[in-house]
Amino acid sequence: MRGALLLAAAILVAASLAASPRAQGLVAFNVEGDAITRPLGDLDGDASRGLAIVRDRRVGNCLICHAAPIAEEPFQGEIGPRLHGIGARLSAGQIRLRLIDQSILNAETLMPPYYRVSELTDVAPEYAGRPGLSAQQIEDVVAYLSGLRE
Repeated sequence: MRGALLLAAAILVAASLAASPRAQGLVAFNVEGDAITRPLGDLDGDASRGLAIVRDRRVGNCLICHAAPIAEEPFQGEIGPRLHGIGARLSAGQIRLRLIDQSILNAETLMPPYYRVSELTDVAPEYAGRPGLSAQQIEDVVAYLSGLRE
């Protein structure tokens, strides 16, 4: 009986380690309320790279659901909230959490988690085991979106 309990405990520890960001090769982060206040890996984001990611329909594909203040970009989405002025409505930490995994706040969200590799469905084989965006890309998008104040 004691051996079975030890085995069960070991399995639980292994499962929790496997589910942790660090075990999956991701930078660990701490959720504080409705935000992740520290940049992933203490990286500095670059707003111009963030804009490129938001515009790129093969990388971030943000514009499939969101409208952004990019007048020259056709066919912007209407499913998600408009990104105009998001930096005035949300802190960088709040934006970061929503990019990393909005389902932490809302289990019914349509927003895909861009920095999670477990419990995903319909992932193309070439993307399996990889986050949608790297830690640097997350920070770049946070820098861009945080600057949208109007």
